[in-house]
Amino acid sequence: MSGGGDDSARKPATRLVRGGRRPEWTGPVVNPPVWRASTHLYASDAERREAGKHNNDGQFFYGRRGAPTQWALAEALTAIEPGAYGTVLYPSGVAAIAGCLLSVLKPGDRLLMTDNAYDPSRSMATGLLARMGVETAFFDPRDIDAFRALFAAPVKAVWLEAPGSLTFEVCDVPALAAIAREHGAVSLIDNTWASPLGFAALEHGCDIVMMSLSKHVGGHSDLMMGSASAGKRWYTALRRTAQELGQVVSPDDAALAARGLRTMAVRLEAQTRSALAIAQWLEAQPQVARVLCPLLPSDPGHALWKRDFTGGCGLFSFVLASDDPAASARVVDALELFGIGYSWGGYESLALAITPEDYRSCMTGTGGAPAIRLSIGLEDTEDLIADLGQALTQI
Repeated sequence: MSGGGDDSARKPATRLVRGGRRPEWTGPVVNPPVWRASTHLYASDAERREAGKHNNDGQFFYGRRGAPTQWALAEALTAIEPGAYGTVLYPSGVAAIAGCLLSVLKPGDRLLMTDNAYDPSRSMATGLLARMGVETAFFDPRDIDAFRALFAAPVKAVWLEAPGSLTFEVCDVPALAAIAREHGAVSLIDNTWASPLGFAALEHGCDIVMMSLSKHVGGHSDLMMGSASAGKRWYTALRRTAQELGQVVSPDDAALAARGLRTMAVRLEAQTRSALAIAQWLEAQPQVARVLCPLLPSDPGHALWKRDFTGGCGLFSFVLASDDPAASARVVDALELFGIGYSWGGYESLALAITPEDYRSCMTGTGGAPAIRLSIGLEDTEDLIADLGQALTQI
């Protein structure tokens, strides 16, 4: 890293700035250059044969194993993930989900998946994994006793997400991971919402932590990428599976992700602060039945969030006080400062009408009530509140 020394004891914001900036990768410049290369050349055949004996970031071999641009990003992500031995990069968040699950599961295995998981995670369980002979049982992560009972039959892996997708329930990750470990199961978690800056998943008992880098790390809605970090055992399995599947990320996208990573802490802090103010304002509006945001003291998951998390982000939902299923679409259509689109975590605010019950097996979602998911960007908080105020007059 630039300046030398061991950064492991330094604060996360410092590691964000310094991570992956080895002098041999950056030379005299601040950022690692963009190395576009499929072929890596050797000085001799003996050097080529020696290179084939090794498989680590930092060793040139062939373009699928990356070059300094990708290695620097992976190293920087590892530096901010407490307990991680290494990080594997994927060309999208969904590719990272697949890479994690395929590194752990084989035909005949049984997977437990939180019922409020991201829809593509659920679809992977009911689609790809089911076709390859993996059985999946969905569970309510808030019911510890019911979760424990699921281990009456052998379980190979548990997939967690905290807070849950769309409805943002916070579960007791350490307790669930401890039960899984007690029964010899691997705990995997989608930690995109909080990132390692807000939740140290490996230190809280998980074995593999996955993120969609398209969100907070990229931060500018201009790239797609995912990552998975783990201790040595599971990092080795993740790396092997990714290479067997031919997974590789573009060096140009890796450079964009690395650039976004440097400012992620200040963006998350600003977006979290704004989101909390907006969530508190929404709680007081007569058109709003409830706000689904663990940052709020009134939220059922706030105590667990406060106990285990060190930060949040700008993503939350709210339920309208209306029995008209079209009410959420009318509000979203009336917004002027919020774009309508998928993804989140960028610098711009987004709004999406949601129906969580369409993606649940045993949890209720919003019970069919119209709801809206907001991703709060970096616009002025008062302007966003004013925009929401005029849009809520639609109901």
